[in-house]
Amino acid sequence: MNDNKKLAFRTTLHCVIGCGAGDTLGLMIGTILSWSFFPTMALGIILGFIGGYSLTMMPLLKRGLGVKKATKITVVSETASIVVMETAENLTAFLVPGLLIASFLTPLFWGGFLISVVAGFLAAYPVNYFMISRGLKNAHVHH
Repeated sequence: MNDNKKLAFRTTLHCVIGCGAGDTLGLMIGTILSWSFFPTMALGIILGFIGGYSLTMMPLLKRGLGVKKATKITVVSETASIVVMETAENLTAFLVPGLLIASFLTPLFWGGFLISVVAGFLAAYPVNYFMISRGLKNAHVHH
């Protein structure tokens, strides 16, 4: 596997961890509060973006970059990947029968969520690979 493919794999994995954590939290909160489909999905998407951006920004801030510069690097390097990942995850979740109304205490929730996360990863990997191979995503963003 060449260096760009390895880096694309790592950056996509990095993204799926941050987005997945946010999505999971959003879906759990929506389920606990008995929210309907759209508010729950919206919260999951918002928290998915926050989680994905946070995992990129934290190391940049720790390296001493200012908030403004770290934010710019994060938004430029992560937005396309997160949009594709969130879209694939949510479309997949929508297509798994009963997932969007399943309690987070059920195997359906976790199994369906796993399928959604895998779909998000598979959709975002080519985006990250393209961006890295074209120099549109800075390799220094990820550790």
